Amino acid sequence: MRKSVLVLELAAFSVFLVTVLKAFPSEIDAQLNAKRRVFPSIGPGLREIRRTSNGNYYVLVSPSVGVRIFDSKGKALSVVGASPETPTTNKESRAPIGFGEDCDVDVAGNIYVADNSYNVVTVFSPEGKQLRSFPVEAPVSIAALPDGEVAVTKLERTHLVTVYGGNGKVVREFGDPESISSRADIDRMANFGRVVSDPQGHLYFGFTYMPEPLVRQYDRFGYAGQSFEFTGVDAFPEAQATRKEIEREEANNKPIALHPILTAFGVDPLSGDVWMGLHNTLVHFDKDGIRRSEYQIYTPKGARLEASVILVQEETLFIGSDPLGVYEFERPDRRH
Repeated sequence: MRKSVLVLELAAFSVFLVTVLKAFPSEIDAQLNAKRRVFPSIGPGLREIRRTSNGNYYVLVSPSVGVRIFDSKGKALSVVGASPETPTTNKESRAPIGFGEDCDVDVAGNIYVADNSYNVVTVFSPEGKQLRSFPVEAPVSIAALPDGEVAVTKLERTHLVTVYGGNGKVVREFGDPESISSRADIDRMANFGRVVSDPQGHLYFGFTYMPEPLVRQYDRFGYAGQSFEFTGVDAFPEAQATRKEIEREEANNKPIALHPILTAFGVDPLSGDVWMGLHNTLVHFDKDGIRRSEYQIYTPKGARLEASVILVQEETLFIGSDPLGVYEFERPDRRH
């Protein structure tokens, strides 16, 4: 009888242990080195990387390059929206892109650029011809949605996301801002963020300055889904420092400058897993919001890599940094 009870107790403990291990990342502070540098012509001014179903890559560099298109093997094909070689005062001949903050590509290959210099969103054809543009004051980030819609984040807003239709008119706004302070200017900065969409039409909003790194998932109509948040006793140390800084400034009327926490994030287009870049730290969450692993990322030569863009692919990650360029990493979750 006692032996049977012991077996049952060991079985129960095994179930408990598996549950605990699933709740915490399997690898903490592991070092992850890039395999190689890709797109060697890309360095300073890197803003975004996107990939289409035909394998082409779209790399936004500002202010001088525009959107450079590469094929699946990294060969440069063309440039969209490049600045003219010589300055001009003729408004009609100004560069198609003033300063691209972000870009995206829809299923038809049309290229969307959030232009912070001209205060517009501009849409280009796959061949680089300007199709249309519509005014958006201080656009920050952009994500193409089905049916010609586009989600935009901007500096001045009452919601996290504004969705524009194909005619350039606002069709809906969604996303309730977080409140972390009694000061409106701090809350406004804390709700600054960027957006990424996936092939299923989900939209992901990442908070750049939130003390605890946070990405929210929505459907295209604004209904909230999964949240991905880095919390706990071993959470990113800068979160505690940011919270303390906010507390010190609560009664201070002087301007406060929060430091970026979430410097980049990418979404697996198939699984919905989220990869967060927290400067030199890379954190992997599964589609259910469970943190699976955490790494420190470096170039092939061992230089610290500060992530500013992340592109998640089936077997690899492209992680870019301004001014170091774009690097290819093997996906560590594919090793087993």
